[in-house]
Amino acid sequence: MKSMLKNTSLQKGLVITIMAFTLQSCFVAKDYTRPEVTETENLYRTDNLPSDSISMANISWKTLFTDVYLSEYIAEGLQNNMDVRIAIQQMIAAEAYAKQGKAGYLPSISVGANATHQELSKNGQFGSIFGGGIDQYDITANVSWEADIWGKIRSNKRATAAGYLQSVAAHQAVKTQLISSIATTYYQLLALDSQLEITKKTIESRKNGVETIKALKDAGLTNQVAVDQNIAQYNSARALEVDIETAIFKTENTLSILLGKNAQKFERGSLTNQKIETELKLGVPSTLLSNRPDVMAAEYNLIQSFELSNVARSNFYPSLKLTASGGFQSLELDNLIDTNSLFATIIGGLTQPIFNKRSLKTQQEVALAQQEQSLLQFKKALLVAGNEVSNALFTYTSETKKFEFRKNEVEALRKAEQNSEELLKNGYATYLDLLTARQSALNAELNVIDSKLQQLVSIVDLYEALGGGLK
Repeated sequence: MKSMLKNTSLQKGLVITIMAFTLQSCFVAKDYTRPEVTETENLYRTDNLPSDSISMANISWKTLFTDVYLSEYIAEGLQNNMDVRIAIQQMIAAEAYAKQGKAGYLPSISVGANATHQELSKNGQFGSIFGGGIDQYDITANVSWEADIWGKIRSNKRATAAGYLQSVAAHQAVKTQLISSIATTYYQLLALDSQLEITKKTIESRKNGVETIKALKDAGLTNQVAVDQNIAQYNSARALEVDIETAIFKTENTLSILLGKNAQKFERGSLTNQKIETELKLGVPSTLLSNRPDVMAAEYNLIQSFELSNVARSNFYPSLKLTASGGFQSLELDNLIDTNSLFATIIGGLTQPIFNKRSLKTQQEVALAQQEQSLLQFKKALLVAGNEVSNALFTYTSETKKFEFRKNEVEALRKAEQNSEELLKNGYATYLDLLTARQSALNAELNVIDSKLQQLVSIVDLYEALGGGLK
């Protein structure tokens, strides 16, 4: 007898093992593999294609930006910026869905207590027995569980996990863009400060020029037109001063928003002291797949769409569900918690969808279309990333060359201005020559500052384009 029982147990175990392997092999859900992305081969439009996998994106922003004030503002912005805080809440919501997806393998359990009174017809079959009314009390627990035969639950779990990782990448993208925006705004303030300083010196110089030209008119060496033109040029410089001060005011307000603070004035360094000594390494184009948070987010979106298409496919297959209920049930409250009041029910069901008004077919077609859409968005994100890297690198190279030319231009025009003043005093030049020389010199100095600003901004843009700021 014992031998027969032992053999029966072995047979049951063997059957269970075979069923487990069979069910595992029944998975219709596919595993995600990154598609071949040929777009990464020539993403950078440059004559010197990088062969080194190391990118300046791997450098921490604390190392890249050496200005004490700028580093302080970036740290403050990462802590208080509203867009960053919004992204954090989105990430928390996505994490909640991911936790729900992980719980898909677990059974659903519910417990309830009920008291029911039913009034029956006294002339009816049961009413005559129970005196016209029945009171019933029960405490019931319900359990349901679905077997993941086709991998639907697994795919849904992976989809929610990808959704969470996408929100994390989106949060990182916000932080990367924030670092870039704070640095760019800060450098714009420094450039405006330099332009304001030059403008103030120009105003003082033109004020002295007005006095000089008036003296020359009194000496009969020039006329009133020359005086009026000099006064007009002086007032033009004063108007430029107002414009620059307005720009400073608005730029400080922009920085305030980025830092999540009320509008205020900010302490800062000077443009001439700004140095970014980090070597501009691009890394191979494929590094954008792991460095650019927006590209990472696009791939996680693709993974989510892929897994949801698995879910849609598995909905065509039958689902195996096990349900059970049990508890205490009695007509008398005093007898509710009693062994004779116990009851239990176990149901196993296999459900195969047959006619559902095409809803499953539509769901699958939509899921596949969304998967293809996500793939195209992923490829587009790569192309945009490569374009941004190329533009930033070319801009930096151009502005570096232009900066040297601008400095030489300023030096030559300042000499021309000085010579024009001397020639005018000695009667060898007209006031128009002097006015032209002055305006040209001022414009050139402002252009030098702008070139310096564009150099710094292009480095910031390149850093952001490569996915910097996450370290």
